[in-house]
Amino acid sequence: MDQQIEAIRRSRSFLLEQLKDLSDEQLNRIPEGFNNNIIWNLGHMITVQQGVCYKRAGLLTSISDDFWERFKPGSKPEGLINAEEIAFIKNLMVVTLEQLEVDYHKQVFGNYKAWTTRHGVELADIDDAIKFLSLHEVLHSDIIMAVKRAEKRNFP
Repeated sequence: MDQQIEAIRRSRSFLLEQLKDLSDEQLNRIPEGFNNNIIWNLGHMITVQQGVCYKRAGLLTSISDDFWERFKPGSKPEGLINAEEIAFIKNLMVVTLEQLEVDYHKQVFGNYKAWTTRHGVELADIDDAIKFLSLHEVLHSDIIMAVKRAEKRNFP
């Protein structure tokens, strides 16, 4: 699993590097043809990681209930996210993954409850969850990059 976690880390680092020059307005804007924006996708990635790994194991998450509600599956951007919140979300992209790695090695996920995602993927344990998380992150990374390209076309 170390390789899976490292792949997620590299992907998140790449994303954060790609987004560093975008303004708060650009991170919040929803281009025509899209349902969400860049910063919502980052918050969603964190929320899914916390839900798929921690909630399903009966553990406390590193995010608040409010954060969960704002970015959970099925949610959508509701209002602008300010600079302070953006910085907080970007930091969570790093620290939540670091904590996942620590917790994985501490073997805290022993009570993981098997379940099937809404996409029909069966997750029996934390290893399955991390593999799924890796796929989920690629999907949203692709969406983020598509939103960024649309943002640059519409607002150079």
